[in-house]
Amino acid sequence: MPNNGMGRRALRVEPMIELEWSQAIEPHTALASIAAATKPAETRRAWVHRAPEDQVLALYRSASEVDPELPAPWWLKALTAGTLSSRAEGFLLEDRVGKLLDARPGWVFVPWSSDGDCGYWEYMPSERRVSGPAVPTTLVLTDRHTGWLDIYPVHLTTGKTTPLAVKGMGDLRSNLARWESVF
Repeated sequence: MPNNGMGRRALRVEPMIELEWSQAIEPHTALASIAAATKPAETRRAWVHRAPEDQVLALYRSASEVDPELPAPWWLKALTAGTLSSRAEGFLLEDRVGKLLDARPGWVFVPWSSDGDCGYWEYMPSERRVSGPAVPTTLVLTDRHTGWLDIYPVHLTTGKTTPLAVKGMGDLRSNLARWESVF
């Protein structure tokens, strides 16, 4: 500790960017209200969802310099990479996917994903196709490619599966019935 000139050591406090980031992605309402969410818009309660977009980007960039594996919403990672034009575009896609799947029987929205993310959808009837404990066919939003959607076929909980890249909303609409019947 540095000396404060009076023979005493001065306390030096440094900001903890990772702590600040974890607070930025935590919802500022009761977690129970997020657990009951039935669509992505109901999960958008954290600072990253409401604060000015430029401030969110600045904090994320600073925090990710310290921890490149920082948990963050898919849309923020895509926005930072320059492959998505705005947070609003990401929210619109989340809402469009939710509207499409909500209208189809068997799809359930799961509001818990990784920290800060909107959640994912599971096709519950697919579990019946596998004997033993299984993970149903799952659709997630991703920054992995510019189609922004990955679908994971139903699989046993003991194995890891590789996602199939969905090439956007058109591809999702065109192939959803097939994926529901195959997976």
